[in-house]
Amino acid sequence: MGFNRECFEDAPKIVVPPPGPKSRAVVKDDEELIMQSFSRWYPLVVKSGCGSIVMDLDGNLYIDFNSGIGVMNVGHNHPKVVEAIKGQADKLLHYSITDFLYEEAVEHAKEFLEIVPIEGMKKVFYCNSGTEGIEGALKVVKGYFKNSRQYVMTFIGSFHGRTLGSLSLSGSKPIHKKYFQPLLPGVVNVPYPDPYRCPLNVDGDECGDAVISYIEDYIFRRLVDGEDVAGIFIEPILGEGGYVVPPDNFLPKLRKLCSDYGILLVFDEVQSGMGRTGKWFAAEHWGVKPDVLVSSKALASGLPLGAVVGRAEVMSLPKGTHASTFGGNPVALAASRAVIRAIIDEGLLYNALSVGESIMKRALEWVDMYEIVGHVRGKGLMIGIELVRDKRTKKYADKELSKVLLESFKRGLAIIGAGYSVIRIAPPLTISEELAHRGLDILEDVIRVVDNESRKFKN
Repeated sequence: MGFNRECFEDAPKIVVPPPGPKSRAVVKDDEELIMQSFSRWYPLVVKSGCGSIVMDLDGNLYIDFNSGIGVMNVGHNHPKVVEAIKGQADKLLHYSITDFLYEEAVEHAKEFLEIVPIEGMKKVFYCNSGTEGIEGALKVVKGYFKNSRQYVMTFIGSFHGRTLGSLSLSGSKPIHKKYFQPLLPGVVNVPYPDPYRCPLNVDGDECGDAVISYIEDYIFRRLVDGEDVAGIFIEPILGEGGYVVPPDNFLPKLRKLCSDYGILLVFDEVQSGMGRTGKWFAAEHWGVKPDVLVSSKALASGLPLGAVVGRAEVMSLPKGTHASTFGGNPVALAASRAVIRAIIDEGLLYNALSVGESIMKRALEWVDMYEIVGHVRGKGLMIGIELVRDKRTKKYADKELSKVLLESFKRGLAIIGAGYSVIRIAPPLTISEELAHRGLDILEDVIRVVDNESRKFKN
């Protein structure tokens, strides 16, 4: 399988209890010099990475179950990506595609559009990030209808970004919006169909039908006419909101609903795309094709690149209405072409499915073994393990989650959370099954300890 080497075969390896002295010095400077508007799970100061391993500043080695937050899908420092970056850097670093032209953009578009699951002729707009991609998609959708449809719909639990337009669509945590009202008007929020925690109080797969009925029977009949809705934005699998996989019937029925009302369906595949789920894009698991799709994160293996792709007739904003100075940077595009080739040449979609299935099989056993493991779900290498304080009430185990993540870090596993009490498993697609289970060994040991502590507390 091409590049699947693990550069530090003895990982995980803790040579000094983390954070070590060099790391602590950086933590101190970081607190003094950098605005702390983000939250971190633990003080990992990364020095280098290779494959599915990262090294901190003190020489500790960690198995990476984060992929740089869903970015390093082909692994850290993939040689094909590094070579492509170096080669392009020798030729051209920048020359603004929205004012001029260069062949790197059209050559990338030819390859990228081939893998995007949208029917018919497609066009792409390049930007720099996921949130910028959502902003662009929002303008594409409104511009397509020339603002004659003034509403857009999105789902509670979703996360679409932190700039004001994309933030208006998000519904993951109140803190994201706390100080920034008023936001964009005309946004309608509806429940996301979470089979484990269905907000409409039905069981499992019935949640998908219930949400569709809620949209038609309550939103369209009582709040907003369906023909006034320009677009519905959705993550096919929730990312930051908890790695929630919808019922199998939901996305096909949502596609039909959009078609019936002439609404544009927009898929936010910023985290779930580029092979993360074992398909190029998560929606392919259900055979559903959107009108517009947003990709970023893993698109260029750590370089800033986002893309808004849509049906050609939809990608029709008039000249002068939208642009991006750095979007489609030639170095980022070169890296992205190398990512696409690596995923194809090295069978990484298959590896994501295979290793993901092995992880899921083991994690599902924990539901019966440990009181705090309430639910396991996922596709490919996008897996969520939800921790609960009580399996009957499903009370969030947020404090327990923090303990699990911190203790895993101390033992050499870099892993973070999602939602309120979900362990997020998202290693590089290059990870071997053996290394993945080394990481799971650490995770299970920590869960066992935290589970025992939780039981003692209850008793």
